[in-house]
Amino acid sequence: MPNAPTAPKFQAFQFEFARHIRDPKAHARPTGVPARRMKIYNDLLYNNLEGFLLACFPVLHRVLGARKWAKLVREFFAEHRCHTPFFRQIPDEFVQYLQAERGVRPGDPPFMLELAHYEWIELALSVSNKDVPLDSIDAAGDLASGRPVLNPVLALLQYQYPVQRIGPDYKPRTPPAEPTYLLVFRNADFSVNFVALNPVSAHLLALLQNSKPISGEKLLKKLAQELKHPLPSAAIQGGLEILRELRSAGAILGTWLR
Repeated sequence: MPNAPTAPKFQAFQFEFARHIRDPKAHARPTGVPARRMKIYNDLLYNNLEGFLLACFPVLHRVLGARKWAKLVREFFAEHRCHTPFFRQIPDEFVQYLQAERGVRPGDPPFMLELAHYEWIELALSVSNKDVPLDSIDAAGDLASGRPVLNPVLALLQYQYPVQRIGPDYKPRTPPAEPTYLLVFRNADFSVNFVALNPVSAHLLALLQNSKPISGEKLLKKLAQELKHPLPSAAIQGGLEILRELRSAGAILGTWLR
């Protein structure tokens, strides 16, 4: 079998140059490039990358501290190959790297992956291009007889750790007995809101998110059946209150007109 063609010298130099920028400790500076000039490239590219990550993950940065944070960013820079040219999607790539490539390593906080995802979701929803079909919705519609409409720019989340409480002063080593349920959604004014849920309200929202459009009353009857509630009528009334609160907050937009 013939040997593979050798890359042109300029291309080989480019690869050598890029490898050094990604991981200066593992790859030597290209021959002939002055150290001072090389450092300018190293600092410029690393600082730009870190800047985009700092804007999205301020809590993770504070929890890890400067040294561990810098080590994590360098690992991402050296090991991951981004699949998008858009700067604002660098945090997406970072979360994918943590979850699918890097995983958990010795010395990592046990909640690190969940905290990173929690911080990233705000950016993901703030730039979402999902349409809100306001012309098909009755904002003041009856939530019992009508078919409730869930805000399409929304994420229903479940974590082992109470990520919304984590910070430099609270770093849990083990998860609590009960999971944390959170609802995250973007309002009409493009602000992203976070709401802590209990298991019942989380179950209700999961039903609403995964069911075909049905009336609020039918939805709540289904919820009462699945929860095996001893007083279905009380469960339905309580569920209606939850739906009304979610509409006031902007997570439910109203009911379908047709």
